[in-house]
Amino acid sequence: MSRAVALPEVLAPVGGREQLEAAVRSGADAVYLGAKGFNARRNAENFDELGLPEAVAFCHGRGVRVYVTLNTLVTDPEIPALVEELRSIAAAGADAIIVQDLGVADMARKLCPGLPLHGSTQMAVHSLAGARMLEKLGFSRVVLARELDREEIAAICRGTSLEVEVFVHGALCMSVSGLCYLSSLLGERSGNRGLCAQPCRLDWKSKGRSYALSLKDLSLVDRLEELAAMGVASLKIEGRMKRPEYVGAAVSACRRALAGERPDLDTLQSVFSRSGFTAGYYENRRNLEMFGHRRKEDVAAAAGVLPGLAAAYRHELCRVPVEMTLTMERGNPARLTVRDGSRQVTEEGDTPQEALNRPTDAALARRSLEKTGGTPFILENLETFIQPGLMLPMSALNRLRAAALERLLALRSQTPGHPCGRVEELPQLACHEAPSRPLLRGRFESPDQLTPEALKYFDEIILKVEDILADPALAEKLGGKLLAEAPLLVFPRREEAFFQSLETLRERGITRLLAGNLATVLLGREAGLAVSGDWGLNVLNSRSLALCRELGLRDVTLSFETSLRLAASMADSLPRGVLGYGYLPLMTLRNCPGRGGSGCGNCPGSSTITDRRGNVFGIRCRGREYSHLLNMVPLWLGDKQEALRGLDHVTLRFTGENAAGCLRVARAWREGEALGGDVTRGLSFRELK
Repeated sequence: MSRAVALPEVLAPVGGREQLEAAVRSGADAVYLGAKGFNARRNAENFDELGLPEAVAFCHGRGVRVYVTLNTLVTDPEIPALVEELRSIAAAGADAIIVQDLGVADMARKLCPGLPLHGSTQMAVHSLAGARMLEKLGFSRVVLARELDREEIAAICRGTSLEVEVFVHGALCMSVSGLCYLSSLLGERSGNRGLCAQPCRLDWKSKGRSYALSLKDLSLVDRLEELAAMGVASLKIEGRMKRPEYVGAAVSACRRALAGERPDLDTLQSVFSRSGFTAGYYENRRNLEMFGHRRKEDVAAAAGVLPGLAAAYRHELCRVPVEMTLTMERGNPARLTVRDGSRQVTEEGDTPQEALNRPTDAALARRSLEKTGGTPFILENLETFIQPGLMLPMSALNRLRAAALERLLALRSQTPGHPCGRVEELPQLACHEAPSRPLLRGRFESPDQLTPEALKYFDEIILKVEDILADPALAEKLGGKLLAEAPLLVFPRREEAFFQSLETLRERGITRLLAGNLATVLLGREAGLAVSGDWGLNVLNSRSLALCRELGLRDVTLSFETSLRLAASMADSLPRGVLGYGYLPLMTLRNCPGRGGSGCGNCPGSSTITDRRGNVFGIRCRGREYSHLLNMVPLWLGDKQEALRGLDHVTLRFTGENAAGCLRVARAWREGEALGGDVTRGLSFRELK
């Protein structure tokens, strides 16, 4: 590796105290961990209001940064507790917080402006436009989506001023993070709330294949030099629920790779893997070889390596360089000054004696003072000022060294906190005034679903950008009713072309865009369109709504993880709505589980997958860029419309229905009838865990 390339940090996962010690003693430059409440691994041990300051002090004393995960979606009733946890994190002196929720980010920026913000991978930032939006929102770092390939990562690194963090080892979710609702819709345990039950790891079947929603673990440990050359600032290891031996092994492998040595990938695979490792996304090889699950042989392999791995991080890692100055003068106590570059301490010891045999010289002094084992320090430079003929016993030098290093470690561990306000200091939000009835929107997968009769039922019509471009007559036919739906994901290779398509829409008189990702929100605004926010923005609280208004959004469709009670009670003046019908997108996938052995082949853009109970779920492709796993039954609120009061709009979301089916749904909605057949109410009348 060229010496001109700065080494990125190795960022380790920490679920509890044992993992913390394993990470630091194995050579991590930084760790990420959760406090007790609002983090995406709520079932880990985590750190309470007493444990967190101790963890930060332990790490800072050893030159290791601490990033605290505050990366779940929150509801309005939880905001006071969220702010108190934010205050605790700031008081502990954490180096940054990792956030997903737009409202949490905005509150942190306003209350704790000195506490850096890192955009969680659950924000689904997968493009340069997404990174640019985080720049505008005051973030200092972006954690990229795990589905990107090397060219896409490099393009984002070149184009953003943010630090870029990339996952290099650990579990791969099947869905793009932050866009998975499988656990919450099927079991009321939300991944966006830190309680994912991992139903994807069960035995789903597709085209004769088992475990069709389970990917192998990611490993890019042998690509770290390449990532460093791109400008990646942080190399992230996944695994806050993993045991300390896993943490130690992964950190050690990364350290060896960055040092130009060969990492021990065999041991790393033995300690934990799912049918081995994959680099499929990074290498742009999204195929069936990426799929795998935890087998008996994977479990058995771990038993043979765990004892040796535990021994590797039992002792302190001497990694903090210090300079020492030893002064020995007749009649005065010996003095040892220790400096770490920005701090220094001076300790006095015994008074030197006249030497009867061999006097203490620089060489003898070094033999004692360089014995820093058991501390995080390593002697880099020693200066001695010793008057001739004096002697200080080695035991006295050892005590002097130990006392000085103990004082320096204590000084380094004293971490000043960040000033942070209280919830009462947040700007007050305006009351929301809803119309007497919500507008009805119809979202159609294809213009062929929209008949003249169906059109009469809807106040607004949503069609995909590409469908509107393909038929210029649609703009004239639908007039001001039309919203153009942006793709949920627009990867870097398609960003420029997509922006040009937005400009073409504007030239044809289309003025409105529906955007479900921060990237398309930004691109829509820059193209001069009025932007509405879609469900993919995961808006779940009033503070997120307020930030969307500050971003210039016209209105927002709330996350379908919210209850109608909380939706209607949200403050702020920005209009808001919900989905009222549709096969909800449970996952957003860049590696389609419905593909065959030869890839997409002649796939018509739709397929199915079956769970272990035999239930069939649909998969719908979006231009071979990504696909959605759809719920097996549709959401239906048509016979519960009294619960929609207080909302500004409701969307009926059509996917695979034919024109007659769409018309049937629209009629049932108008009449407020039961739809017939199996339906779900989703989380509309349940409180999210």
